[in-house]
Amino acid sequence: MPGVVGSDESGKGDYFGPLVVAATLVHEIHFGMLTELGIKDSKRLSDAKILKMAPPLIPSFQHNIVVVSPRKYNELYNKFKNLNRLLAWAHARSIENLLMDTSPDLILVDQFANSKILESMLFEKTRKKLLIQRVQGESHISVALASIFARFKFLEQIKALGEKIGMKLPKGASREVESIASEIYSRKGIDGLYEVAKIHFKTTKKIDKSFIDVAR
Repeated sequence: MPGVVGSDESGKGDYFGPLVVAATLVHEIHFGMLTELGIKDSKRLSDAKILKMAPPLIPSFQHNIVVVSPRKYNELYNKFKNLNRLLAWAHARSIENLLMDTSPDLILVDQFANSKILESMLFEKTRKKLLIQRVQGESHISVALASIFARFKFLEQIKALGEKIGMKLPKGASREVESIASEIYSRKGIDGLYEVAKIHFKTTKKIDKSFIDVAR
């Protein structure tokens, strides 16, 4: 039974951690059930709620999650020279991966830029489907579910990165983030930041005023 594929991302505003894009397939028969469970845009849910809500749902719905590690993110940003083009590539990749196993009626993406940017990045299978980009796309249950899956994976990954370097990595782009980034820089230099952070953020320039972003 065909349904709706929704896609959304997490991590694009966080200095530390990966960029994560999730695409989920939701059939109409499940819309009501997911609404009753409280599925909504992940930005309207606490991280604690998402960590509890997502695990039982992930195995129950067809989905694909693309995790762009900080190092890979920095390489791709250097290639694309633009965050929206990088986002478009990640959305296109996640949707195309999901379409390997399913054939939805509709693909719905939370619009993050001019629609032509995503259209230019689409892969073969996705180009053959009806794809709609909608501002506040999370109002549709399929995109809301994707936003929760993406946020859940982001939270997992940023925790794992912190454990790997022996420091808790804060979310967002706050003064606390700058403080932790400075500590990592003092210990491991700019290459250390490349492993855990999105290096084009202004935070990097605040730490190293001579920094010029080049591919590592």
